[in-house]
Amino acid sequence: MGRRFRAFYAAAVIAVAALAAATVVALVLEAIGASPWATFRVILTGPLQDRFGITEILVRSVPLILVALGVAISFRSGILNIGAEGQILIGILCATGVALAVPEWPRPVLLPLCLVAGALGGALWGGIAGVLRAKLDVNEILSTVMLNYIAAQLYTFMLRGPLIDPAELMTGSGTPQSMRLPRSAWLERLVPGTRLHSGLLLALVLAGLVWVLLWRTTLGFRMRASGAGSKAARYAGIRVERSLVVAMLLAGGFAGLAGAVEVLGVHHRAIENISSGYGFAAIVVALFGGLHPAGIVPAAIFFGLLLVGADMTQRSAGIPANMVLVLQGAIILAIVSARMYVDDPYARQRAARLLGRFLPGGKAGA
Repeated sequence: MGRRFRAFYAAAVIAVAALAAATVVALVLEAIGASPWATFRVILTGPLQDRFGITEILVRSVPLILVALGVAISFRSGILNIGAEGQILIGILCATGVALAVPEWPRPVLLPLCLVAGALGGALWGGIAGVLRAKLDVNEILSTVMLNYIAAQLYTFMLRGPLIDPAELMTGSGTPQSMRLPRSAWLERLVPGTRLHSGLLLALVLAGLVWVLLWRTTLGFRMRASGAGSKAARYAGIRVERSLVVAMLLAGGFAGLAGAVEVLGVHHRAIENISSGYGFAAIVVALFGGLHPAGIVPAAIFFGLLLVGADMTQRSAGIPANMVLVLQGAIILAIVSARMYVDDPYARQRAARLLGRFLPGGKAGA
């Protein structure tokens, strides 16, 4: 009965945490004079009513999957990557720069080159924090957050200077955006008439490769061992510092690739606010998915639903789109609390004793 009880206990904790998150959001909606039930209905069902809404959910989920995969790698390796937002921007700059530098190159060469450039740019930006942590023991939370600010300023400078569309200068509007990328650098549309692109297939393939990396390779085992216990890993001969740097290179690479995919598949030019907060939302996706590719993919689709649904509530019900941030915050608290209780053996034992009072045998297996 022990295994069945643990499964029941985990399901009960998750259900209570989800109910608590929904209650918090409902109270906030009531406070601003909105109907919680109507809002939830629009968020959860509105995007599913037509082809456009469904494809938009998948479009939003692509960068979330890619960034969350990198976050899962870093978190499981014992280093917290909070700098995905900046790594996305660097990836966009690198992919855009390559596409505009050699626009006449054939598609089979230019498109992969742009994707690789975006991944390498993000890897370089993430690797800075990894080296600082491994060599100088600099807290990665501080370094990645600061690198986000640097990347944002660099991105703004490039869009208002070297990469600005010459047409904006000629007309005098000065809109900070790059030239339109050549069509040979665009990702193919999967569904005509929508924005859904082949980056979704790339994200799904990479999710499978990340599973192989973490659970079927020696490198993945060393990285997970470093994250589970650095002292024990060092005693076993694992070079923990090397694992930290590799983890941040991969995490930054996935974030940079997400930026490249977003600009090549959706916008086709670098613009301001292009990341849409994917770097931070992907942390929630990774945690919600249990830091596992099999959980990250459905979690990203669910959060894509929330993002599209939030846009719909803003238009149809006058609810601020920032309400989705409230929902994300409530989900984060619910996830953290649920994980604490699920992993706490003492809480599980107390629950078993409490349940045992109501069972015929007088006890439940813990």
